Amino acid sequence: MSNIKSVGGQAVIEGVMMRGSKGVATAIRTPDGSIVVDFKDILPLTKKYKILGIPIVRGFVSLVDSMIIGVKTLNYSASFFEDEEDEPTGFDKWFSNTFKDKSTDVLMGISLLVSLVVSVLLFFIFPTFVANLFKNAFSTHTIFLHIIEGVIRVAIFIAYIFLIGKMKDIQRVFQYHGAEHKTIFCYENDVELTPENAAKFGRLHPRCGTNFMFLVMIVSIILFSLTPWTSLLQRTMYRVILLPVISGITYELIKWMGRSDSLSSRVLSYPGLMLQKITTSEPDLSQLEVAIKSLKVAEGIIDPVEEVEVSVEAEVIDFK
Repeated sequence: MSNIKSVGGQAVIEGVMMRGSKGVATAIRTPDGSIVVDFKDILPLTKKYKILGIPIVRGFVSLVDSMIIGVKTLNYSASFFEDEEDEPTGFDKWFSNTFKDKSTDVLMGISLLVSLVVSVLLFFIFPTFVANLFKNAFSTHTIFLHIIEGVIRVAIFIAYIFLIGKMKDIQRVFQYHGAEHKTIFCYENDVELTPENAAKFGRLHPRCGTNFMFLVMIVSIILFSLTPWTSLLQRTMYRVILLPVISGITYELIKWMGRSDSLSSRVLSYPGLMLQKITTSEPDLSQLEVAIKSLKVAEGIIDPVEEVEVSVEAEVIDFK
């Protein structure tokens, strides 16, 4: 089995963010063809507060932190491709004048909150309401209601991935997603990090976020089926309240799957790996070059002080 290292990542607009032992590095291929890398030193929250590092709890904490840094990274990558000729609207001016130097942080917080609310509504609340239409048919067999709800949830998730994959810009992101996985595989197997070497590895990785999201759907079916309920409102509340537990359990499963080569781990990984055939595409050598630069900086193979623009702002993030 390959040598598992504590490194993960995320594809962004024309780039890759890697999360390694030294920090978070985001490499972007700019419109002029050069590679710009932003590096942030990080202080893991689960390492600072041991109570947050216990199993299950650390999963939810890591998920929230990953979402925060994910939004920041996407905003950073998008900044290289904004049309500077566009005049700011009246709302833009009001927003900037109101929040001043905190405008970016406030906007990020709003974006994160909206994304979280939409995700919960689409993937958890909506399937619950649809499944409730079958309540009379399965009033004495509630397990079937949970199964129907789970099937609807998984179907929505797959359809969502498939539809956004049709967008041209997202197709480029999926290529960088493939570059991220190939680079990590190359690194885990202790092979010299070159685009040509990384290209030889597969693009389907068991610790991918796609696997995480799919397993969330499966774990939710099991956990929700164990909850008693007497009304649709109560049932809906359980869906929201149990989300931290579901994400925590799924996080532990992903960590185990990343370390194990057993038959059971391969079976659990298989559906998520198949979904990665949609969320990843074969990258070219230039995209692999970007991913490799990001990983080298995140792991300290390249000195960030000499090679990249360093952010003096420390992030309290846990990716371990």
